[in-house]
Amino acid sequence: MVRLQKYLAECGVASRREAEKLILGGRVRVNGAVATIGQAVEPESDKIEVDGGPVSQQRLVYIVLNKPRDVVTTAKDTHGRKTVLDLVSGAGARVFPVGRLDMDVEGALLLTNDGELAHRLMHPKFEVEKMYLAWVSGGMTPETAERLAKGVELDDGLTAPAKINIIRQDRDATFIRLTLHEGRKREVKRMCEAVGHPVKTLRRIEFSGIDVSGMRVGEWRHLSRDEVESLRRHAGL
Repeated sequence: MVRLQKYLAECGVASRREAEKLILGGRVRVNGAVATIGQAVEPESDKIEVDGGPVSQQRLVYIVLNKPRDVVTTAKDTHGRKTVLDLVSGAGARVFPVGRLDMDVEGALLLTNDGELAHRLMHPKFEVEKMYLAWVSGGMTPETAERLAKGVELDDGLTAPAKINIIRQDRDATFIRLTLHEGRKREVKRMCEAVGHPVKTLRRIEFSGIDVSGMRVGEWRHLSRDEVESLRRHAGL
C-alpha cells in the first residue's frame, strides 16, 4: 500500500504538492469514489483516475532547460505568454518544472515527471544548492557580502547562511556569485535589496550540481544517468 498523493507523484501526474491539490479538488477517484488526502491505495488492484482518465506508471524523464528571460515557469499561462513547457516539446513525456524562476530570470531549470524527486528537491529539509550570477546596483563591499553570507532579515525571517563571491566591480554595479539552499520566493532579489544592492540581472547557473554550461539560452537536454543518480542522492532517495 502507498499513499495516494505519493503514487500520483511517482506516476508523473504532478508533484506531490500539486497532487494533493488535485485530490482536494475532487478530481481524483479510487475505485469510483472521490479520493481523500492521505488515502492509501494498492496500485496493482485499485482503479485510480484523474479527471476521468486512468493513472499508470510511465517512463521517467529528467531534463534541464537553459531558460530564457520573458518565459514563465508554469504549465499554462492565462495571459497567453510563452511557458517553459513550450520550449521542451519532444521531451518524451509530460513534464513539469521543479520549482520556479521569475519571468525575468534565466538559467538552469529542471523539468521532470518524477513527482517524488521533484517534491524532495524543492523541500527545504534537503538543502539543495542553487548557484546564481547577478549584477547588482552599486559597489558592494566585503562587509556587505559577509552580511549576505551570514543571513539577512527578510519579512519572512532570517535567511540561512549562503556562499557569496564578489567577482567584479564596475563604476556603479557589482557582479557576484551567490549560492543558496533555501527555496524562498524571489530570495536572491529580496536579499540583495535588503542590503541596499537591488538586482539588475540574474541568472541561475546551477541547480543541485546540474549546470547549463555549453548550452544556448532556450536549449534543453536530457540528464545523464550519473546526473539523475546524483540528484536522487541529494534528495535522500
